[in-house]
Amino acid sequence: MKKTAIGKSHAKVILMGEHAVVYGQPAIALPLPNLTFTAQLTTRATGQLILAPAYQGYLSDMAENYEGLRQLITRLLDFFDANDIGFTLKITSLIPQERGMGSSAASAIAITRAFYDFFDAKLTNEALQNWAAIEEGITHGSPSGIDAATVASQVPVWFIKHSHPEAMAFNFDGILILADTGIHGQTGLAVSVVRNNLVNQPQSMQNHITDLGKLTLSAKDTLADDNIELLGTLMDDAHSHLRALGISHPKLELLVSAAKNAGAIGAKLTGGGIGGTMIALTDNQKTAKKIIAALETAGAKEIWMQNYQQHQE
Repeated sequence: MKKTAIGKSHAKVILMGEHAVVYGQPAIALPLPNLTFTAQLTTRATGQLILAPAYQGYLSDMAENYEGLRQLITRLLDFFDANDIGFTLKITSLIPQERGMGSSAASAIAITRAFYDFFDAKLTNEALQNWAAIEEGITHGSPSGIDAATVASQVPVWFIKHSHPEAMAFNFDGILILADTGIHGQTGLAVSVVRNNLVNQPQSMQNHITDLGKLTLSAKDTLADDNIELLGTLMDDAHSHLRALGISHPKLELLVSAAKNAGAIGAKLTGGGIGGTMIALTDNQKTAKKIIAALETAGAKEIWMQNYQQHQE
């Protein structure tokens, strides 16, 4: 057992396929390596202390929103036959919560990696994903697995419902900008909106879903071939279909338009919609700065940038 151990992960964002994935179409999730999550374990004489951004206290007192993590840590301790050891688990996160960026999955991945490092044990990706599923199952009920797969990966993840997430070929020099509308995304409500629209307008709504699947399939190749211009067009088209499905919002439309007018190659909502977050694509820092300034002027509450050029060197 080590005196200090570290586990890391990062955020994720849905690039293409949100909502259509519910109906059997593919989705693509991108890792966001700049938005990190770090779990540091250190030995202490007695007690099992958790120091997190929104919780400071003992493991035995964790509850409610932290129940998934408490269960995960308890089971890891049992697995390593170390229920009585003293430790401090310090959590540092740059991932915003409740923004569809995989914060809960990232916490599970980083903490599991930290415990395996702490006990100097080998950790396979299969085992890592199984551990993460414990926390995700408690926190989210029936997770797809795409969050846990992507926050543990350095490459995009391809996902189809009822299938295992798959790593994708990645040769991409784009810059992705994410902006928060300030309105909490409402995934459950958005899913209901799409479902109701399918009942009322089955043919046209199904066409939008089918077309979203085709766009996602095309986007897969752009990430492998660094075809940023085509990806931008696919993003724009996807946003149009998502708007037609009824899950955009005036604030999302304002931010998407602001990004496009500032020179974004493509822009769209991401995740659940009806608020939440949008993404914009460019291929250079100068335009990225213009897009960020335009989004700030348009009222974005928070903005993040992921430069994939840095991660392809």
